Amino acid sequence: MLKPIRYSDLDTGEVHEEEVYGGFWVKLLYGTWLGRTFSAIIAMPFVSRFYGWLQDRPSSRRKVAPFIERFGIQMDDFLPEEGRSADSPFSTFNKFFTRRVSAGARPFAEGERFPAPCDARYFAYSELTDDVTIPVKGSLFKASALLKSDEWAPHFEGGPAFIARLCPVDYHRFHFPDDGRVLASWRVPGALHSVNPWALAFRQDIFMINEREVTILETERFGKLAFIEVGATCVGKIQQNYRGAEFKRGDEKGMFLFGGSTVIVLGERGAWTIDPAIQSNTAKGIETYLKMGRALGARAAS
Repeated sequence: MLKPIRYSDLDTGEVHEEEVYGGFWVKLLYGTWLGRTFSAIIAMPFVSRFYGWLQDRPSSRRKVAPFIERFGIQMDDFLPEEGRSADSPFSTFNKFFTRRVSAGARPFAEGERFPAPCDARYFAYSELTDDVTIPVKGSLFKASALLKSDEWAPHFEGGPAFIARLCPVDYHRFHFPDDGRVLASWRVPGALHSVNPWALAFRQDIFMINEREVTILETERFGKLAFIEVGATCVGKIQQNYRGAEFKRGDEKGMFLFGGSTVIVLGERGAWTIDPAIQSNTAKGIETYLKMGRALGARAAS
């Protein structure tokens, strides 16, 4: 029996039970023997690419209004698609899904505080070690396995880390958490399994085998960061929107096209710390919901 997915709102302290979009299919694919047999086929990239293509068809627009109503999305925080009016804000479901946030809706934490790079549900760790057990075993959640880089992995062994899980209802663009520059970037090919906690309960190696894009950042206040976008079932594409090597805190880095997915950030040992409330929730197996820009930690005291 799969447990309900619970998350805590950091600002209110309230704990909510998540309504999982497509939850029936996640349970079927990862919670039954027959489903797990077919999950490898569903996780093939061409399946998600095709589904993403469907969300770009004009006919997909009719799904937008029912989706907003069902999940109670506060659309005052978001802008219409460029060139469209408030009366008809989106031409396709994917345009709605990749909607832009309005000015002032997501203020970024300033100074020494580490801002959340996206709207998401967070698990966070002060040190990335083999003791990590939520949501995956530490032996399957190492910098070396995530990055697939002998050059860069040693920089992030034993450092702070967080997993930001975006649901289909969330704002699906991700942003740079500080001023800095890009040092390196690469793509790791792979499958597109669901990243839902129910799926992770049955396949704890999902972050290691899913398609992902890695960017190494040198930041002004938080040292080097490994910024990893992980693909998932029905994610049509991970799109990088930044141009050039230099970036500022809050600049848009990229976005996920249709489908919930995950951003993982790894830090250098001792460079920054995680908010104790988030660590406490993580230890209890409860994700913490944060809107983009909200502080999730801070630069370590020197």
